[in-house]
Amino acid sequence: MGVLDGKRVAVLATDGVEEVELTDPRAAVERAGATVEVVSIDTDPIQAMNSDIEPAGKHEVHRRAAEASADDYDALIMPGGTVNADRLRMDADVRSFVTAVLESGKPVAAICHAPWTLVEADLVAGRTLTSYPSLRTDIANAGGKVVDEEVAVDGNLITSRDPGDLAAFSATLVEAIAKS
Repeated sequence: MGVLDGKRVAVLATDGVEEVELTDPRAAVERAGATVEVVSIDTDPIQAMNSDIEPAGKHEVHRRAAEASADDYDALIMPGGTVNADRLRMDADVRSFVTAVLESGKPVAAICHAPWTLVEADLVAGRTLTSYPSLRTDIANAGGKVVDEEVAVDGNLITSRDPGDLAAFSATLVEAIAKS
């Protein structure tokens, strides 16, 4: 039996997602027993990238954000990738879904550029988080407290800086889901 048996986790991503930021946390929660679904803007397979510029794998999408509900999942993973994050933050259905999951108290784990969606959805004010360095001014301007740490945990929000933090990010995420 895995510590996450019976848990359902959404990975929110679209074209341009950073491959390893999608695959590593996904594999970690699956190894622990969770079922994972990829939620996106559309249902077409998404093109992942390595370092934003080199095409990587394609990933099946299970559900559109417009049809996803916080009630359907026990946690949310938000991988980065500059293009991925920029596209997601501009989608009203994505912002609504992220807001619903975060406000439900369920774990939300965002790495690298993913906090851009949190900023756009007005979800960082009064929270402590970390991100890729280029987002830190945006987070601070939105009322968040920025720290430069491997993993920042503020209530049910887990954030990390970049792929170098993935081991700690994934371990913290699995532990948070297990406790929820």
